[in-house]
Amino acid sequence: MKNVGSSSPYTNRQTPRSTNSRQIYIDGNTVRKLEEIPEVAPRQPRRPVETERTIRRRKKKVSLQSMIYVAFIAVSIVVVGGVLIGYVNLQADITNRMNHISSLESELNSMRLANDEEYMRIMSDVDLEEIKRVAIQELGMKYASEGQVITYTGEGSDYVRQYGNIPD
Repeated sequence: MKNVGSSSPYTNRQTPRSTNSRQIYIDGNTVRKLEEIPEVAPRQPRRPVETERTIRRRKKKVSLQSMIYVAFIAVSIVVVGGVLIGYVNLQADITNRMNHISSLESELNSMRLANDEEYMRIMSDVDLEEIKRVAIQELGMKYASEGQVITYTGEGSDYVRQYGNIPD
């Protein structure tokens, strides 16, 4: 494989051209016809001959597995459907409650408005001077004098209990 008269340091150098084609490339001034290396087909293992019994057993196994798969899918669909129906019912219940609350709030507002109007009407009809005149002239009431007013400070309680008579 050595070339005579060749001054190239790369003569007779063999490098693979590609890993898939399995061809050898020879570098130098001598060109040869490329020979391809025949590819060996991988041997496939022989399958054992199946008997009718093994075929029936395999079909039975496959049909049992497919029935289990169908049952699992059906149960899953029923569970998901139940969860979705429950969710929709809860959403509808929340919507109904919100509508009921808003109607109660509007009713409360109208009752407050009516109450305020009635209070203003009653207060406008009250004449405080007439009440003072009737209390003093007809009922004999008087204003309290200086010594009759007793001031009491409570110690945080809203109630006052009287355990004895108030002195005159």
